[in-house]
Amino acid sequence: MVENNLRDRPEEGSEFEMQSQTVCPECGGSIGYDEEHGESSCENCGLIVDAEEIDHGPEWRAFHSDERDSKSRVGAPTSELKHDRGLSTTIGWQDKDAYGRSISAKKRSQLHRLRTWDERFRTKDSHERNLKQALGEIERMASALGLPKPVRETAGALYRRAVKENLLPGRSIEGVASASLYAAARQHNSPRSLYEVATVSRVEKLRIQRAYRYLSQELSLEIKPTDPNQFVRQFASALDVSEEAERVSHELLEVAKEQGAHSGKSPTGLAAAALYAATHLTNEQLTQETVGNAANVSQITIRNRYQELLDIYATQEDTPV
Repeated sequence: MVENNLRDRPEEGSEFEMQSQTVCPECGGSIGYDEEHGESSCENCGLIVDAEEIDHGPEWRAFHSDERDSKSRVGAPTSELKHDRGLSTTIGWQDKDAYGRSISAKKRSQLHRLRTWDERFRTKDSHERNLKQALGEIERMASALGLPKPVRETAGALYRRAVKENLLPGRSIEGVASASLYAAARQHNSPRSLYEVATVSRVEKLRIQRAYRYLSQELSLEIKPTDPNQFVRQFASALDVSEEAERVSHELLEVAKEQGAHSGKSPTGLAAAALYAATHLTNEQLTQETVGNAANVSQITIRNRYQELLDIYATQEDTPV
């Protein structure tokens, strides 16, 4: 195999250099990269085009996440959950020096004063104070609901859009923040019911519902209707029903969706009704009150919806009822 380094070849212009990265200069074959040896060679004739590839990775090794974080010399990525997107500096709360030793009382007093001024400079106007309060509320509610980080980031971005479009006058910060989180959860197919959001929010359910409708209309949010199947696992876990009952409830909802019977109906009500009907088909016999309390749905809704689901299910061929 003949080694040929591009540094020893005559300069033929940038066009040749760009082409030589992907095409072999001898036979015109494609160039492949060998990570083990750090060489770029032709896959046809084996010509080594470059034997001194630059390693753009770190010069250190890490064997677990804590070690990687301690060795990394770059900052955290930007985040929509911080009013300044995490770009400003932050003075740590520990009263210790760079070597981990406790500092004197005089230095502690000076450091406390620096923290105070740092906090004031980071939120220097009403706009930033608004964002800081709202994004803190989103983080708190999302943590209580067990929502993942992508949902939280989307909720923060939605709230920023609402502020930019001047949609907050006449509405509370907590209401718009709760509506943003509710919309973000639906966009990521991790829906939470309005009752669940209202439970962890500082405002009532009706105000969240109104704020969500307003945001959805003004920001032109494209949110698909919530699938009732997404609530079945949650309700089944709370009621401790069998896997068979959970499977049957999914079948009931799929049949109803094929017939279009779910349109215009509450997804939580349909999920609760399907689970109630499934427990009767599997002889587990849960009461409407028990299912309604777990799903926060009225017994009247369950009574009406479950009969509709059974009627549609019975119309299918070869479907036992």
